[in-house]
Amino acid sequence: MKKETGEDTGRIEEIKRKISAMDLICAGTLQKRLKTCGRPYCRCLTDPEALHGPYYEWTRYVDGRLVHKTLSPDQAQMLEQAIANNRELKALLGDWRHESAEIILGTKKTKA
Repeated sequence: MKKETGEDTGRIEEIKRKISAMDLICAGTLQKRLKTCGRPYCRCLTDPEALHGPYYEWTRYVDGRLVHKTLSPDQAQMLEQAIANNRELKALLGDWRHESAEIILGTKKTKA
């Protein structure tokens, strides 16, 4: 088996550093909603500026079932970063797989 060079594994080490720097990781979507309350005489029924909220709702799959959870603004802010971290993690893992395959197959292009 061909031994990797430092240059070959340099990109993988960079990917590992980026992954280890991440804190929270969550999947799902975060929605910010404004709602009407349903009371017959509330202004929210007729005035779009008087809607209640914002309410933050996190939607995700847990054990194969779609789950919704209302969050506080602070929780929503943390979740927004955790979802962004999850997207970045998926991209980094794809890069890691690609780099690994090039090293294994010996098709890694060297810089000229």
